[in-house]
This record gives sequence, C-alpha cells and structure tokens, in this order.
Amino acid sequence: MTKERFKELMQPIADGLFGKQKPYHMQQGTPPVVRPVGMIVEDLCTISDDEWAKYAFSREPLNGKFTDEQRVELTRKAMACGREYAERVVQEQGVRDPEKLAEKLGMKVDYPRMPQSTDRVLFAEFREPNKIHIYMDGVDKGEVLFAEPGVRHALTAQLDIKKLLLGHELFHWVEEKYRKEIWTRTYRLRLWEVGPVHNDSTVMVLGEIAAMAFTQALNNLRYSPYVMDAYLVYGYSPEAASALYEEMMTFAGRTPRLPEELEPA
Repeated sequence: MTKERFKELMQPIADGLFGKQKPYHMQQGTPPVVRPVGMIVEDLCTISDDEWAKYAFSREPLNGKFTDEQRVELTRKAMACGREYAERVVQEQGVRDPEKLAEKLGMKVDYPRMPQSTDRVLFAEFREPNKIHIYMDGVDKGEVLFAEPGVRHALTAQLDIKKLLLGHELFHWVEEKYRKEIWTRTYRLRLWEVGPVHNDSTVMVLGEIAAMAFTQALNNLRYSPYVMDAYLVYGYSPEAASALYEEMMTFAGRTPRLPEELEPA
C-alpha cells in the first residue's frame, strides 16, 4: 500500500466514538502493521486507568500545558466525577440500564444508519437539549467483529455496544444539566496572569474522560471504554485501528505486539 493510498483511506476516519481519533501514524502517512482485532482488544483491555491519561490528553488542545503527573491526577479526578454522577442518576432514577435511564431522563434517542454528514465516521452524538443519535452502521460492524478470535473473551458478554455509546452520550446531557456544579465544568486552568488580570480556561478532555467512566459504571465493564476507539474503527479500517492500537500502547508505556507474537488459540 502506498502512502498516498493509505492517507486517502484514512481521510474519513477523523472523528469517531469519543472525539478526534486520527493517530500519529495516519497524520504522517505511515502505514501501520495490521494486527488481528482480537490481539488489539486483548492488549488494550489490560491498560489501567492511569495509563490511559496520556492518550486521552493527546486529544486535548491544551495538552502541552500539563505534565504527565498532572495528566494522571486530572484523569483520576475526571473518572471519579463520571462515576459519582453515574451513581447519582442511578439512585435518582432507580435504573442503571442506559436505555431505561435515557427514557426516564426524557431523552429522545434514535438509531439512524449513518449521520447526515458522510465525510467522517461517527458512532454517536448528543445534541442539545435532549437528543442522542446512535449510528447503527458502526454498531453493526462492531457486532460482526465479535466472531473474530479472542474478541468476545476480551470484551466479555457484558458489552452491549449500543448501550455503551448511549451511556457516554448521556453523560454529556448530565454535564450540561449540572454545569454550574459538576467538576468537569468548574475546573479551570490558568493560562496566564498579569497582576489582577488573568485568563482561565476549561479543559475539554475532562468531560470526555468523565463520560468514559460514567458509561463504564452504567455498563459494569472492567475495562476502559477507550478500547472502543480502536475496536469500532477496525470495522471500517484495520489499518487505522492498528495505528490507534500502536499509539495507545505507546502512550501507556507498553510495547505494541506484532501479529506473529499472537499466541495460538
């Protein structure tokens, strides 16, 4: 595969499940080594919460303002925020299932095949004030991959892709409802200060990290939903998913495996 063809192939996958997904390899036009999807999810499911911090913040416009220690600290706080509000709404509404919870909260959820804009891959989105779209093309592709060796074992039978996506988008509604008090909105990073004058900014990625923890709690998953970034992209492009895998593993301080390292079933 030529670099030109690779760049052309990757062009539509710029946005996905949880924001920008275009990995470094894609930006540079360097074709990655394609891995089996089972290898990808097996390895990514073992990455700890702290180890996801660098990958999560790599999508943050203000990423350069933080040290690695600060990224880990803020990731922990964002995840705690997501879990806290998951338990809060579950207690208030009396249900944990994301579909039932969405109904209780008065959300209008639909399941169109694809977004109206076809220039990018998108799996789900929240639109104010109370609309959530779950795009079934990506869901169906992800469900087909369940049959691949090692996938079901790694992701477990607990995974319901539609509910995972829905839970993530529900957090964005929760975040908006409680915007005056929720930590992901009240936290501010001071960009500069001159005497009494200063400029503070919210940190967008904190809401995404919290949304991950929120849907993880609702769906009782033992691994981070960030795994879905690579898994759902695999249904569209094994090359792009493999590039994301390499990036995620590297950010986590781990060595990406090669296909020949996959242990025989």
